Amino acid sequence: MPSSTKLDTLEKLIVNDAKLRITLASYVLVLVFLTNAMLTKSPAIGSITLGIYFLINGTFLANAFFPNEYNFVKLAFGALLLIMLLGLVGWVAMIAYDLDIAPLSAVLLITSTISSLLNREMRPKNVRN
Repeated sequence: MPSSTKLDTLEKLIVNDAKLRITLASYVLVLVFLTNAMLTKSPAIGSITLGIYFLINGTFLANAFFPNEYNFVKLAFGALLLIMLLGLVGWVAMIAYDLDIAPLSAVLLITSTISSLLNREMRPKNVRN
């Protein structure tokens, strides 16, 4: 049960961020990912960065579309929605440009923005005590 409580706390921290600090953190993660892809090319940094990115934006999407599910189900569905959104935005980017490092970072930024906006839009409707 303690892990569920920690997951609840983390979810509430991410979802109820009124000052957009978590969204800004997601943007910083994209910058770290871009810098890593261009300079250091470290798989460890990339994996950790994208793992945290998926946690933040998957939680945003899960809260927007699955507010009444169990935490692990919400996290799984949020991650699947994030993969679908990344694929959709990536497809549009591939039509407009060659999908290289810079456009990939733009795809990540756009996806972060969409996830955050959906979370902010759905938050008043999904208020849970």
